Amino acid sequence: EVETPILFKSTPEGARDYLVPSRVHPGKFYALPQSPQQLKQLLMVAGYERYFQIARCFRDEDLRADRQPEFTQLDLEMSFVERDDILDLIEELMIGMVKTASLVPLAAEPFPRLGYHDVMERFGTDRPDLRYGMELTEISDIVADSAFRVFAENVAAGNPVKAICAPGCGSYSRKQVNDLEAIAKKAGAKGLAWLAIHPETEEIRGPIVKFFKVEQLIAITERLGAAPGDLILISSDTRRVVNEVLGALRDEMARRLGFKDIKELSFCWVVDFPLFEEDMEDGHWAPSHHMFTAPKREHIPLLDTAPGQVLSEQYDLVCNGFEVAGGSIRIWERPLQRKIMELIGFSWEEAEDQFGHMLEAFEYGAPPHGGIAPGIDRLVALMAGEPNIREVMAFPKTAQATDLMS
Repeated sequence: EVETPILFKSTPEGARDYLVPSRVHPGKFYALPQSPQQLKQLLMVAGYERYFQIARCFRDEDLRADRQPEFTQLDLEMSFVERDDILDLIEELMIGMVKTASLVPLAAEPFPRLGYHDVMERFGTDRPDLRYGMELTEISDIVADSAFRVFAENVAAGNPVKAICAPGCGSYSRKQVNDLEAIAKKAGAKGLAWLAIHPETEEIRGPIVKFFKVEQLIAITERLGAAPGDLILISSDTRRVVNEVLGALRDEMARRLGFKDIKELSFCWVVDFPLFEEDMEDGHWAPSHHMFTAPKREHIPLLDTAPGQVLSEQYDLVCNGFEVAGGSIRIWERPLQRKIMELIGFSWEEAEDQFGHMLEAFEYGAPPHGGIAPGIDRLVALMAGEPNIREVMAFPKTAQATDLMS
C-alpha cells in the first residue's frame, strides 16, 4: 500500500482539473489528482511490482446521479501481468464482496466478457445493462427492397436499419410515440419509424406499414421475437447514429417498463476497445481511454498506416449500465509512448515538458504492467440498491457542486 500525493501537476484524464495556487511559486498551481495514473506507473518502474491504494480523486466535470466532483477508488497496479490476470483478480474480489456485503444479489457468475464492437451493436452503448433484453436487431436485409425509400436508400448506401422491440407497448398513443421520437432526435436521429402489433387482432399499424409487403412485416416481427401488444422502434442512419439512437430508446423503455428496478447486480467485462475515438480533433487522434493505454501488440504496425483501426488493451467492468471499474495494460516503452503522444497532437517540446518524468523513467527499463481502479462510492450505491451515490456519501455535493452542510 502506497500513498501518492494529493498536490501534483496537471494530468490529462479526460476531465478538467481542480487547481490549487502555490504560495511558494507565485503564478503557478498544483492540480488535485484525477487519478494516481502516472504515479503508480512510476512505482512499477521503481520495482514495487504490486501496488494498491484507497485513493481520493477529483474531477471538475458535470454532475449526475453516479458522479461526484470528489470520489474514492480502489487503485491497483501490477507488473508482469496480462489482461486476464487483472480481470480474474477483480472478478474474484467483486463476487466475494457482493456475496459477503451486498443488499442486492448477484445475477450470475462468471461475468461475461464482451467485445466493444459487440456491445455497441447489441446494446448501443459500451455500458450495457444486462438485466433485460430489448437488444438492437438488424433488419437491413428484410427492408432493403421495400417501398420505403429512406430504408432502401440507406441500405443501398451501406447504412444499417435496426430495431428494438418494447414488450407490451403496442397501445402507445400518438403523443407517447412523439415523446419517444423527441428522445431519438436528441440522440441524433432525423425521425423515428415504428410498428405496433394489436394485442388481440394482431394487426400491425404504423405510418410506414403501407410501404411493406405482408411477408416483410411478418419477417420483421419474427426477427425481433415480437408478440401481440408489442411496439417495434426502428432507426436508419449511419451505424454510429443508429446505435446511439436505439441505445437511448432501449434505456428509456427499460425505465418506463420497470426493468431498471430489477434487484440484481448484473456484471460484465467490456474489452477490445478502439485505441482512439472515431472522430479526429483538430487533425489529431483523441485517446478513447487515456494516452498511457497500450495498443494490442499485433496492432502496433497499424499506428503508421491506419490508427483508427487499432484496438487497445483497455477493459471496463460494467454493472447495471454503470461503469464501476476501468483500467488497461499500460505502455511501458518510451518510443511507443512518444508515438502515441505524437498521434494525439503533442510536439516533442510539449511531451518533454508535461511528461518528461514518465518518458525518462521508461529509459531505465519499465516492466510490462497494468492496472484498474474500481469506484468505491458507485459500487456501494449499487450494492445498497440506491439510485444515486449521494445516498451513500456522508457529505455529498449537490448537482450544482455545492455542499449543503457548510
